[in-house]
Amino acid sequence: MKQLLILSGKGGTGKTTIASAFIRLSQAKVYADCDVDAPNLHLISGWDIEPVRSDYYGLQKAEIDISQCIQCGQCHENCRFDAITLDEVYKINPYACEGCSVCEFVCPTKAIKMVPEVAGELMLYSDKEKAFSTAQLKMGSGNSGLLVTEVKKQMKSEANADVKVAIIDGSPGIGCPVIASLSGVDMVLIVAEPTVSGISDMQRIIKTAAGFNTKIAVCINKYDINIDNSNKIEEICENQKLDFVGKIPFDSEVVKIINSGQTIVDVDCISGREVKKVYEKTMDLLF
Repeated sequence: MKQLLILSGKGGTGKTTIASAFIRLSQAKVYADCDVDAPNLHLISGWDIEPVRSDYYGLQKAEIDISQCIQCGQCHENCRFDAITLDEVYKINPYACEGCSVCEFVCPTKAIKMVPEVAGELMLYSDKEKAFSTAQLKMGSGNSGLLVTEVKKQMKSEANADVKVAIIDGSPGIGCPVIASLSGVDMVLIVAEPTVSGISDMQRIIKTAAGFNTKIAVCINKYDINIDNSNKIEEICENQKLDFVGKIPFDSEVVKIINSGQTIVDVDCISGREVKKVYEKTMDLLF
């Protein structure tokens, strides 16, 4: 099974719009949304069933057994994150606790212990024909990269031997969730935006993806909002010997299409026609 990851150096480039179109065009039997901080691929995936949900446990957090606490204040004094406060009794602020376990170590009565905390939720949509893996990180929780890894594991566990390609919608930026998304994929399609910040962020994600020795292709979304910057992106691809797979024009109909729960290839529109060309070139490179 080939894994195609779709990334962008920044948010708002149209990455998920293009990923959803690729899923529809390939009739993908397995796919995933690895933007666990703000997943939204499910909004246009067409599932009308509830997913199977399972808790994801991240860092351990401190917990105080009030019946054993003698209120000596050692935990409060030694917590560098100010996660322990006194309000008649000592309490742990789970949003501030970083799970370092210093409080557990200094507590003379062993009233503090480290316990796993739910950091997010894994979700799996599946039927006899296809499966969609995604997750939502709990607000204030870390370990987004680890949760992305679990999303990909869940996706691969649903893939049968006859599955040829898996489409993965990644996160914007170059942080931990992107690093975890890149691991093990066969090819990365970078969706670039012809703006100054878009070019800068594209170069960062190209450098990041190159460290994984995977195939890299680039396309430009809304290329006609700045032709000069679009030409610069093509020049960068040529100079770095990267495959350039196409340009998608700005299309005012896209918002209406997405808001109706469809992909841009479900209707006849200018952006959808160009995405089909990008898809064909990308698949040729992937296989």
